[in-house]
Amino acid sequence: MESTPLRARVCIGLVALGALCSMYALPSTHIPWWAVALLAALYAGGERLSGSFYPVLLAGAFLLPPSAAALVAVPGALIAPAGGRQQPLRRVWRASQLAVAVWPAAWVYRLLDERDAVVAAEFPHVLVHAGAAVLAFCLVLTALDGGILALAERRPLRRTWHELFLRSLAPIAVHGLAGLMMAVLWRSPYGPVSALLVLLPMCVSWWAFAQYHRENAAHQATIRALVQAVDIKDGYTRGHSERVGSATMMIARELGLADERVEVLRFAGILHDVGKLGVPTRLLRKNGPLTPEERRVIELHPEYGHEMVRGISFLGEARAAVLHHHERLDGTGYPYGLSGSQIPESARVVAVADAFDAMTSTRSYSRARPVSVALRELEKCAGSQFDPRMVGALVRAVDQHGWHPAVTADETAVPALHPQVAGAPGAPR
Repeated sequence: MESTPLRARVCIGLVALGALCSMYALPSTHIPWWAVALLAALYAGGERLSGSFYPVLLAGAFLLPPSAAALVAVPGALIAPAGGRQQPLRRVWRASQLAVAVWPAAWVYRLLDERDAVVAAEFPHVLVHAGAAVLAFCLVLTALDGGILALAERRPLRRTWHELFLRSLAPIAVHGLAGLMMAVLWRSPYGPVSALLVLLPMCVSWWAFAQYHRENAAHQATIRALVQAVDIKDGYTRGHSERVGSATMMIARELGLADERVEVLRFAGILHDVGKLGVPTRLLRKNGPLTPEERRVIELHPEYGHEMVRGISFLGEARAAVLHHHERLDGTGYPYGLSGSQIPESARVVAVADAFDAMTSTRSYSRARPVSVALRELEKCAGSQFDPRMVGALVRAVDQHGWHPAVTADETAVPALHPQVAGAPGAPR
């Protein structure tokens, strides 16, 4: 949401209005305010420490009237850390989203649980009722998340929501079970203090999860540092890696790949040229034709890159893309001359994205070509150099979302087209 489109802002406003409507009945219903305040404080503390503290919200849905349950999330969401420049907007969205999701969950539970099975400890009926409430919470939460992503980033709505729902259902179900345990203990003779014991093991697991995220952030910082080093060394292609990462994401999403693979392929696109750190700078910045020996030196960069990243375990198939992104479908590429399906899918995606950005960016040896010309060139080479499926996915993605390439070199003095690049999209350099 760094630059939130107007349509996404309108969506946020409507969801915020819905959150206010869900709490309109507060003055006319009997509310145990001490319970609302305690749950809100627990949620606010958990939100600041570990992020989404759904067990407390779902416990509120089992214990409180719907309007009061919706209120529990608001203070914590409004004061929680929010990354990016538009922190107020992010906080309003988060508070509104959670309030709107908790409200139907509480209503579903009330409609099904007329005898208050939490107090009566009526098992397994209470599990069925609670499960229905958790399902309602998950459906609404992921529908809102999918909607805002579709509006802000132009993702396909149905596929985005479906992926979010499948990925969120199991974790939210576990949170719902913890929330139910909290509610049962809360209403037991031991009182609310005993309910806090449920949170202790979950806090430990969240701490371990936070450690994982910190480690992941460290890996990503390493990736950014490597890319910056490449950009500094090969100044004519500054920004190329990030743009290839973006084009790779467009292709992967058009192919319908899961979000996890899309992210891995984005890393592959970003890191595909990291091996240039092992190539002499004079060759990377040479304006004239390359000699056969110089070309062989540059063609070592995929192997250099693979050596650099193979120890980063979470990159997965991105490492194969770094090694094989200059292979060709007809077997005339390098470093190993693989052909057809021997070339990893990730490498075939990155090869198309790399060639597309190379053709649409101004280099020391070539002017940028119009996007339409670059796409026609890719289609011309599909089947021999590039995978036709990847080329088709890029063409469809660009038709739908457009492409705005950046100039990566000074256009005031651009020499003639490099002879090794003129007829070969995506050639090294």
